[in-house]
Amino acid sequence: MSEKEARLGGASSGKVYNYIINEINRRGSLYFILIDPDKPNSNLQKFIRIATDCGVDGFFIGSSLLLSENFEKCVKTVKKNTDKPVIIFPGSIYQISKHADAILFLSVLTSTNTEYIIGQQTLASPIIFKYGIEPISTAYILIESGKMTSATFISQSKPIPRDKPDIAIAYSLTAQYLGMKLIYLEAGSGADNSVPVELIQGIKNFVKIPLIVGGGIKNPETAFEKSKAGADIIVTGNILEDTPEKKIKGLISEFVNAIHQNKR
Repeated sequence: MSEKEARLGGASSGKVYNYIINEINRRGSLYFILIDPDKPNSNLQKFIRIATDCGVDGFFIGSSLLLSENFEKCVKTVKKNTDKPVIIFPGSIYQISKHADAILFLSVLTSTNTEYIIGQQTLASPIIFKYGIEPISTAYILIESGKMTSATFISQSKPIPRDKPDIAIAYSLTAQYLGMKLIYLEAGSGADNSVPVELIQGIKNFVKIPLIVGGGIKNPETAFEKSKAGADIIVTGNILEDTPEKKIKGLISEFVNAIHQNKR
């Protein structure tokens, strides 16, 4: 095992997790797009194909609320139109599909309600086992973003202050010591402020497992800064939903190029 593989937590028996680790070792940082099944998208097939052709490394699918009945259909559509991993980013136990490649087995460490730390997970476990989906143990850590986001409200979280990296480091070390495979630092969908570079750098100095960073990343320049600071996976969602169709391909390519150039 190489030094970099050791830094990223070593190998795993999971095919998708191994893909993530191998691609991080090869590229330095990865770019995933979050697909919200609650958002209407009549051109989802075309969008997924464009994103795949542009070099996106994978797709997350999930919603904080799931107000529509499109979840299963959304997973199938994304899976059918890409050869990249399709990973569920669940907001509840109702967001599980046997058609996905994997699921982030999230524990919301910043929640004040044990239902989101272990309760929902206990209910979901037998379903995940039955479907044979690859679970990827993930610590979900909410970071203060300047406003109340859906993720914060629904998960009943107490976000970590933006200017308190020591607290974020403590939570991240806890996740690593509990044996989790990924850490997801979340500012929240449509956040005013993304996760600070200084906070990412601070955590990266202490933990070995990969960091996912999402929420409030509105341009390729910001994505570049986060990946350079140590984010192993950058996630965007809202910015692409709000972009005119004719500009989508160019913007996705800019994100891909900005993130992939950070080889560490």
